[in-house]
Amino acid sequence: MTSAATALPAPSSQGPGGPAAPPRKPGAVARSLFQLTKPRIIELLLVTTIPTMLLAQRGLPSLRVFAVTLIGGTLAAASANTLNCYLDRDIDAVMRRTAHRPLVAKAGRGSVKPGEALASGIVLGAAATLLLGLVVNWLAAFLAAGAILFYVFVYTLGLKRRTASNIVIGGAAGCFPVLVGWAAVTGTVAWPAAALFAVIFLWTPPHFWALAMRFRDDYAAANVPMLPVVATPQAVARKILLYSYAMVAATLALAPSAGWIYAVCAAGLGGWFLTEAYRLDRQARSGSASAPRSASGPGAPMRLFHLSIAYLTLLFAVIAVTALLPWGRW
Repeated sequence: MTSAATALPAPSSQGPGGPAAPPRKPGAVARSLFQLTKPRIIELLLVTTIPTMLLAQRGLPSLRVFAVTLIGGTLAAASANTLNCYLDRDIDAVMRRTAHRPLVAKAGRGSVKPGEALASGIVLGAAATLLLGLVVNWLAAFLAAGAILFYVFVYTLGLKRRTASNIVIGGAAGCFPVLVGWAAVTGTVAWPAAALFAVIFLWTPPHFWALAMRFRDDYAAANVPMLPVVATPQAVARKILLYSYAMVAATLALAPSAGWIYAVCAAGLGGWFLTEAYRLDRQARSGSASAPRSASGPGAPMRLFHLSIAYLTLLFAVIAVTALLPWGRW
C-alpha cells in the first residue's frame, strides 16, 4: 500500500505559464534602479554646476548651500533620467546601445518593473524639489523641477520621436544645472548664468550628433529621426561645425565676467574643438565618416564625441580655477 507521503506530487518550479521567475533580491533591484539614473550623465551635469557656483560666489559658497545644491541637482537629474528610461523602454529594447538597461534587459534578479521605475522617478523629482526649496531657495527648486518637466514632456514625449531638431531644442534640459547653481548662490539668474546656458545649449548638438552618427542604424531601427538618420553625413558634419563656431563664440561672451585668463584658455580650447570639427567635416566630404569601420577610427565621429566631453570638462575646470583666483580679472 502506498503511503500518503509518496502519493503526493513532487514540488514543481513551473509557474502557470512556464518556469517561475527567480526571486528578486532587494539589493539587485536597487542597483538596477540606480542604473536607470544614468550616473555618467549626472557626473557631467555636476561638472557644470560646481564651477558655476564658484563663479557666482567668486569663491567658495557656504558648505550647506554647496552640498545641498549638489545633492538636489543629483536627485533632479536622476529623476529625469529614470523617467526617460521608463518612457523610452520600447526604443531602448530595439537599440543595441541601450538594450542592457534594466527595464528592457532579460528578466533576472536585478530587473525592474515599469511601475517601480515610474514611482522611483517621481519620488526622486519630488525629493529634489523639496530639498532645494526648503534648504536653498525656491528659485533653484523651481528651475530643477523645470528641468525635469522639460526633459520628460518637451524632449522625451514631444520632440524625440517627431523631429530631427529634437536634440537641438530638447538639449536645453541639460543646460538647467548652471541656472540652478547660479540661483542657489545668488537667488537670481544673471547674465553669466545665461552665457553658460548658451555654451551648453550650443555644445549639445555637436556632442550628441557625433554619437548619433556612430549609432545611426540603432536610431533608424527605432524610428527616431535623429539628424544623422534623416540627413547625409556631409550635412550633419557641416551643422556640427557651424554649432561648434557658435559654441566657441558663446564661451568668449563669458569672458567679461570670468576674466582674461579664462578668455585665453577658452580661446585655446575652442581652437582645439574646431580643429576636430573640421577634421570630421573633411572626412564626411571624402565619404570616410559614413563608412561603418570609421566610427572607431582616428578623426571619426566617436573621436569628436569623446573630445567634446573632455572639452566641456576642461572649460568648466578653467571657470572654477579662475573664479577662485584673486587675480586674472579684467
